[in-house]
This record gives sequence, structure tokens and C-alpha cells, in this order.
Amino acid sequence: MRVHQILRQKGDNAVVTVRSGSSVAEAARLLSERRIGAVIVSDDGERPEGILSERDIVRELGRRGAECMSDKVDAMMTGKLVTCSKDDATDDILTKMTEGRFRHIPVMEDGHMIGLISIGDVVKARLSELSMERDALQDMVMGH
Repeated sequence: MRVHQILRQKGDNAVVTVRSGSSVAEAARLLSERRIGAVIVSDDGERPEGILSERDIVRELGRRGAECMSDKVDAMMTGKLVTCSKDDATDDILTKMTEGRFRHIPVMEDGHMIGLISIGDVVKARLSELSMERDALQDMVMGH
């Protein structure tokens, strides 16, 4: 399975972004309202500058307390992004995410962000794929 198939299954490929200079509190509010695990930091909504996850926020809350909520997202985000393309294999993406210990990856095409997939999206797609393979094997064994 390929990343573009995951994007098609998700349907809505809109990526939730915040502008650089936004407060961590604003980003946390978005995470809560949208029930998502990460926001992309981008001034134009197409070129990611970084990613800020709920894990990043919780880590700083644990270290410094609520004062970190007034920080700018730029100070807390992960600036060195790992990205993928819509033609990448989901198994490769799952390996990247597992080895890199991150849960979200922007999908890029011609220097522009066209989507964001989570490890949950990849696992769901892989489970669906395995289920179809199992059904096909059962049909072969049963002579259908």
C-alpha cells in the first residue's frame, strides 16, 4: 500500500497549521478542539517549518510547568522534519516512524505539503491490507 491510498481513505487532507510566532497555548487549544496529536508550524500552510506535538507540550509542562504555555511554538517545535511522498510504501513509513519514535509525518509533493498522516493511519491501513490478504488466502484454501 502507498501513502496516497491512505490519504484517499482519510478523505479530508487538510492539515492543521499554526503560524510561527503563535503561542504554545494557542497550539494546545487547536490540538484539543480538533482532537489531534500534532500541528504543523507553517506561515503559508504549504511549506512546513516544524511540527509541534502534544508530547512536546507535555514534556515541557513536566519540566517547567504552565509558564511554557506562553512560549512561541518556534521554540518548542521539532524543526528538523522527516517527510514522505505520496508514492512511498506504508511499510517504509511505518519503519521510519517506529525507528524515529515519532507519530506524524507530513506528505510532500513538489515542495508543498499535501497531507499529514499519523502512525494510527498507517497501522489502520496495514491492518486492512492484512485482513484482505487473509481473506484471499482463506478463499484459496477453501477453493472459492
